[in-house]
Amino acid sequence: MTPYEGYVYAYPHKTAYRPLEPRPPLREVWAGERTEALFLYLHIPFCEMRCGFCNLFTRTGAPEHLVAAYLDALERQASAIREAIPEARFATAAIGGGTPTYLSAAELTRLFDLAERILGADFQAIPLGVETSPATATPDRLAVLASRGVTRLSIGVQSFIDAEARAAVRPQRRAEVERALAAIRASGVPTLNMDLIYGIDGQTETSWRYSLDAALAWQPEELYLYPLYVRPLTGLGLRRRDWDDQRLALYRAGRDHLLAAGYEQVSMRMFRLPADAPAGVEYCCQRDGMIGLGCGARSYTSRLHYSFEYAVAVRHVRAIIDDYVRLPQESFAHANVGFELDGPERRRRHLLQSLLQVEGLDRPAYKERFGADVLDDFDLSGFADRAWLESAAERIRLNPEGLAHSDAIGPALFSARVRELMDSYDQR
Repeated sequence: MTPYEGYVYAYPHKTAYRPLEPRPPLREVWAGERTEALFLYLHIPFCEMRCGFCNLFTRTGAPEHLVAAYLDALERQASAIREAIPEARFATAAIGGGTPTYLSAAELTRLFDLAERILGADFQAIPLGVETSPATATPDRLAVLASRGVTRLSIGVQSFIDAEARAAVRPQRRAEVERALAAIRASGVPTLNMDLIYGIDGQTETSWRYSLDAALAWQPEELYLYPLYVRPLTGLGLRRRDWDDQRLALYRAGRDHLLAAGYEQVSMRMFRLPADAPAGVEYCCQRDGMIGLGCGARSYTSRLHYSFEYAVAVRHVRAIIDDYVRLPQESFAHANVGFELDGPERRRRHLLQSLLQVEGLDRPAYKERFGADVLDDFDLSGFADRAWLESAAERIRLNPEGLAHSDAIGPALFSARVRELMDSYDQR
């Protein structure tokens, strides 16, 4: 079993989604759902460049007129959502991509305005995260983000060594990264997250520690450590090497280095400085729904996950974006592509979303929700046999070695139905 089978950040993956026939009206999709503490996700599918490891739904070099047309379409979609789900209230929000700060300061202002005016999002009162990049984290854009209530900025640094960045097909210079980090700190946004990658060609434990220490010099509140994946249809996809042992060694070195520096581990990837729990209502990914705005955004109810078409290859991504910006408002009043979760799939999603976090799965909470013990619903003995799992009356969790193998454990828990759909998906 390779420890890097796949990164499970949502279940099921969008490659398991299929066209919904007939397309259900959003009003029916959300009927009876809890809507008082939703996650609002705004998707901007534009970047200034495409990194070699990237499989995000994004396109590069979008002209100004396309960005304007995309914001027009977001406005139409937001209006359709508000009409269908007038009672929606948001507990947290994020703007991702792509690179949201590909938008100019004026375009970002328009994005915030439409979300607040049409959807009623109160960004000053809820946690709000935004993704950025070294090239686009400019003072004028950051000033807009800070003034509109952004509480967390995440920047993809990947490596502080220029040669390693080039090896990951992420052409950037250390000086550009440092300028961006200084601008973020000067903006006053309270939480800085940095993404770093291990497993880059030519990277050693010494160079990995160098990047970690360069990141720690900025005292980021959060750090995400990502293994380098070589995925189909990405810039690195034609280069195949078996570097599992190297990545595991670098992961463990990075984990131990951050723990020694006072960070706490939240998942295989996420590390953060200990802090007081955030005030107010918190979104619970196992229980609460999500409304996605944009052609690459997902929306979640308890029984249906839905979105638009998904692609990785450049020409298909561009075609989907071009189609999206032409849609009339009435077309946004229905769910288009999705996956219906029956009872067993809802249980499986709860297990996955819980087990891959350090705190693990709360067994009494699971039983209260589903009426059964999780170990009666799922056979986890294989993970226990590998000494990856700790089981007690109140909680089941992965131990440190189990967390190191999260990217094998997650895919191993997929249902046969989801695996079949993903395997048959045409990703061209």
